Amino acid sequence: MVGHRAAYRLTLDRARDNSDIARAEGVMLYEVVDACDGWATRQRFQLTLTDRDGTDVETTSDYSTYETKDGRSIRFSLTQTSQGAVSQRVAGDAEVTPEGGTVRYTEPSTKQEALPGGTLLPMLHTIRTLAAARANQRLLVVPLFDGTSADGAQDTTTVLQAWQPPQANERFPALASLGSARMRVAFFDRTPSATGGGASAPDYEVGLRYYENGVADELKMEFGEFSVDGRMQELAVLPNPC
Repeated sequence: MVGHRAAYRLTLDRARDNSDIARAEGVMLYEVVDACDGWATRQRFQLTLTDRDGTDVETTSDYSTYETKDGRSIRFSLTQTSQGAVSQRVAGDAEVTPEGGTVRYTEPSTKQEALPGGTLLPMLHTIRTLAAARANQRLLVVPLFDGTSADGAQDTTTVLQAWQPPQANERFPALASLGSARMRVAFFDRTPSATGGGASAPDYEVGLRYYENGVADELKMEFGEFSVDGRMQELAVLPNPC
């Protein structure tokens, strides 16, 4: 895993036939810094949706985490806005144990939630999915806690495609010597009887092409009514301070 800054251009991929969405445009900025004993990440997201009457609605999110490299603890903060007004805040910290762990929220309210056994934090989840792809596995089903929900962990099902060898890359030479894998991650709300993956429709899905150093150059975010393509426009690999 490498520290880096990446900028993505977001465009509408498709909208359902009965959807009112006519256009979607935006940007996403993602940064991960190797802090030696942990990973500090920040993701800033801005998307403008235009309906068939030409009305624009702008949504933004600012999401940051600090996850220890042993995968045992995380601090998180998320602020979402719509048309300039705050629509959601989630913040707190969590500790993960083999038996599950605990989330302590400070926003939107002060409370605790238990985490199920086997829960992974986001950076460790990325590392595990890349390792699974290199080992020719095709499926990874685990609970994931990333701090974007006020309801604790979500079940996830990750479908992995075959590992690809290094390929020429004129736009981003830093990736030319690295293998990669495409994957699709589906997120499901947990229920008391949940055992992972769930049979219901996912709340959210994202497809990515991850390189072996943790850089994703292509994204596809499925929001149900519409989906958005994300293509990396800029990449800066950060020096390792450790």
